[in-house]
Amino acid sequence: MRRSVLAVSAAAALFATTAMAQKTTEMHPGKGGSPHVRTEWSVDGANIAIEYGRPALKGRPEAQLMPPGKPWRTGADEATTLRTDKPLKFGALSVPAGAYTLYTIPGASEWQLAISKRTGQWGIPVQTSDDLGRVSMTVGKTSSPVEMLTISIDDTPAGATLRIEWGSTRASVPFTVG
Repeated sequence: MRRSVLAVSAAAALFATTAMAQKTTEMHPGKGGSPHVRTEWSVDGANIAIEYGRPALKGRPEAQLMPPGKPWRTGADEATTLRTDKPLKFGALSVPAGAYTLYTIPGASEWQLAISKRTGQWGIPVQTSDDLGRVSMTVGKTSSPVEMLTISIDDTPAGATLRIEWGSTRASVPFTVG
């Protein structure tokens, strides 16, 4: 009986690990030297990938690189791209399966995540007229400084959370699949 319980526990742990698998692939160096990556996740049956440039702070102030109140490409060089093979829901914003550009509007206590229907463009200027929609992001502090911009997806019991970290700033927004 005890072996059966252990086997079931091990199988559950293996499933939990593979259900939220993350794979990061370096794509190319950017024109300014920032590495570009594609990070892929499997979340609740959806395959999600984000491609973005990973700039480094290099001693520069965060507010200079993520200007409060202004649309920011959320990366370096080309626009940051989200691809999903299943519909996603960020709050009241429904995102059909497909490819989108992500950008943010940083603020002191709240950020906005903007999802644009336009893809394939350079990161700036941001074309707000092509927005599918925007959602509020929660802002907090990182536990330790993050030198290179990092975009992650964390599994949660209610779906997942998109997390952006750079310097001492963490912005996040929950979402669900379907």
